[in-house]
Amino acid sequence: MATKYSKATQEKVHEEMHEMKEGKLKSGRSGKKVTDPKQAIAIGLSEARKEGKKAPPKKVTTKKTATKKSAAPKKTATKRAASKK
Repeated sequence: MATKYSKATQEKVHEEMHEMKEGKLKSGRSGKKVTDPKQAIAIGLSEARKEGKKAPPKKVTTKKTATKKSAAPKKTATKRAASKK
């Protein structure tokens, strides 16, 4: 079975994780210190993609799917109590 990531991509993520553990990894715009391992992985994958290494494209959610989840009607306790009287 084919691998999703190349060795170079794996190495890039490994380097970013190492920097995070040392406290040297900073986020892009704000420059704040990165403490979340998932964020360190995302930074490593992003930099590998910019360098042209083998990595799957970034997952993108559409507006349509994002609004479907939040558009579900919610029932409240006040409506039920009012209808019983």
